[in-house]
Amino acid sequence: MSDNLLTVAYIAASALFILSLAGLSNQESARMGNVYGILGMIVAFVATAASSAVSNYTTLLAAIIPAILIGAFLASRVAMTSMPELVAILHSFVGLAAVLVGIANYLGDSGLSGVEETIHKIEIYVGIFIGAVTFTGSIVAFGKLRAIISSKSLLLPGRHLLNIALLVGTIYLGFPFMEAQGSLGIQPLLIMTGLAAVLGLHLVAAIGGADMPVVISMLNSYSGWAAAAAGFMLSNDLLIITGALVGSSGAILSFIMCKAMNRSFISVILGGFGQGAAKSTGSTGVATPQGEVETINAQATAELLSEAKQVIITPGYGMAVAQAQHPVSEITKILRERGIKVRFGIHPVAGRLPGHMNVLLAEAKVPYDIVLEMDEINEDFTETDVVLVIGANDTVNPSALDDPSSPIAGMPVLEVWKATQVIVMKRGMASGYAGVDNPLFYKDNTQMLFGDAKKNVDAILSCLKAVSSTESVLAGSR
Repeated sequence: MSDNLLTVAYIAASALFILSLAGLSNQESARMGNVYGILGMIVAFVATAASSAVSNYTTLLAAIIPAILIGAFLASRVAMTSMPELVAILHSFVGLAAVLVGIANYLGDSGLSGVEETIHKIEIYVGIFIGAVTFTGSIVAFGKLRAIISSKSLLLPGRHLLNIALLVGTIYLGFPFMEAQGSLGIQPLLIMTGLAAVLGLHLVAAIGGADMPVVISMLNSYSGWAAAAAGFMLSNDLLIITGALVGSSGAILSFIMCKAMNRSFISVILGGFGQGAAKSTGSTGVATPQGEVETINAQATAELLSEAKQVIITPGYGMAVAQAQHPVSEITKILRERGIKVRFGIHPVAGRLPGHMNVLLAEAKVPYDIVLEMDEINEDFTETDVVLVIGANDTVNPSALDDPSSPIAGMPVLEVWKATQVIVMKRGMASGYAGVDNPLFYKDNTQMLFGDAKKNVDAILSCLKAVSSTESVLAGSR
């Protein structure tokens, strides 16, 4: 393939990637956005493979074919609840690739000299630094999401000084690296890689498990910048463009999520985010909510839903774990057929990945127009008869607004307690992922439906179907 044709192919692939991001901006066009992304990647791969820079197809195929088979196998078997973990580990691969590309590029003969060589060495140094931070940070995030590593924040004494020392060491090692001739700078480069790896590990380890959705989004941004750095090292324009798109979109998403959680965007980057997120209320001196919990059963819940005029369902990670989205969709359909207004309230960080709940509900064929974001629905709780909380906890915790000493103080939440009746579906009284007790459970208008979400939702669905069947028989006898 000629250079001109390669350039045209790269422009086409870049356009497809931009269309992909545009399509993913809303639920209705998300499927087409994925198609554009797939097409863009196919064009990019075929064009690169057919370019003059590639000649050893045996080695290329030996690397690509096993990777395709392994990736397809793992992706096809991963559950929706494990999708955040898959994303985290994929980010680590991008970071590792940037590190390996940088080292290989440095050891090879660039054929450059003077200013061009200086710029190229800076690209390598920065690219490896970003890649190493992304690699180890993503592995720690994967471990926390997989429960291999404790979700609590690792708050070492003088941790900020440790981060600063690692950054100073990285900058210091840059001088002998830049001054070294040929490949003699490999030693400071490898030491810097080790320091960056420790920095990435420590930055993410210091972040509480409840804040992992934002961390995953930020690591997504890091992986994009690592890919862009690799593009500079390889003089590949498409890789630069693609990395910049991923990096900037990930950073924007992280900023939006931080704003939704009333957190500092800078503190995410510095690893200070979630400092108290994993602490229990006892450790912060906050009084544990007092009162008696009122319970309810599935039949009574079905009766309340049937008698309501307006219902809002607020799903959380518990619904994802129980895989209860399909019976929830059927309940929604039955209630709407009875003339009851049913909507869903989605918190920006519900689940463990941005958009997690939206994808689950879309999979269950819940209409897009009744799935609303927190800002769109929060004012409507005062006019709602029944709120059904399915597996959510921290995102419906009133202490975020009422208790300044709470670890989640200031975080915007779904104000479900303002409804006439609140039914919380939960396995037990354990605190949420943030380790914070929830006063909602003790409010006078709250009733707890304990047990597995899937079994309880199925039971509610059976009761609603039985009521519908009885009404149909009575209507027919008339």
